[in-house]
Amino acid sequence: MTSFLLLAQAAQPELGWLSSKLLGVTLGSAEWVLWLLVILSVMSIAVMLERAVYFARHRLPNSEALAVRLARGEFDAVSAEVKNQKGMEAAVIREALASASQGPDTVEQVIASTVARERPQYERFLSLLGTLGNNAPFIGLFGTVLGIIKAFNDLGEMNAKGGAMQQTVMAGISEALVATAVGLAVAIPAVVAFNIFSRQLKTLTSRTNSLGHALVGAMKARKPGAAGGN
Repeated sequence: MTSFLLLAQAAQPELGWLSSKLLGVTLGSAEWVLWLLVILSVMSIAVMLERAVYFARHRLPNSEALAVRLARGEFDAVSAEVKNQKGMEAAVIREALASASQGPDTVEQVIASTVARERPQYERFLSLLGTLGNNAPFIGLFGTVLGIIKAFNDLGEMNAKGGAMQQTVMAGISEALVATAVGLAVAIPAVVAFNIFSRQLKTLTSRTNSLGHALVGAMKARKPGAAGGN
């Protein structure tokens, strides 16, 4: 290791114009990468908390029971129960029941339209979590590369030998690797949260479709002219 570094110091090639310019840019402090990762981490945690609260407040805790009541044709009772509720499920029930007099085919279109309108509200900011999960490790790796470049450049400019040289290289590399560790620390929770919220949205959409199918099925089972209420 020491002999290799001494040989490298003894025979440093002259850098070209572009290489020297790029080297001058990369030799700056990589601490800004760590600050960037800290900011992204704060944003990620904020999105996780906001989405957790939103999902908790915009769902029906008794959607299975409501689906059973809709299948029985208890439209008026269900409409009264979801009148002040928030979320995709409640919106689908309210708007579907409001258009029940127009027939089951129209109700199916209203349900699909309402789901398409409400779904983006649940998907908001999830793309940020997905982006952080995919790219935060690369940002950390970028900081590590900058740190290693600076460590070897500092080594080339000093006259240390033996243990001092190795200590300089190892200290610089270990400090540079912190950026990779921080990048992974930002990415892993973001990926986990993105998967959890995506799964919750998929489940919520399935429950909403189940409510819609129960309503349409009850309407089709009724005699013509009796689809408006119970």
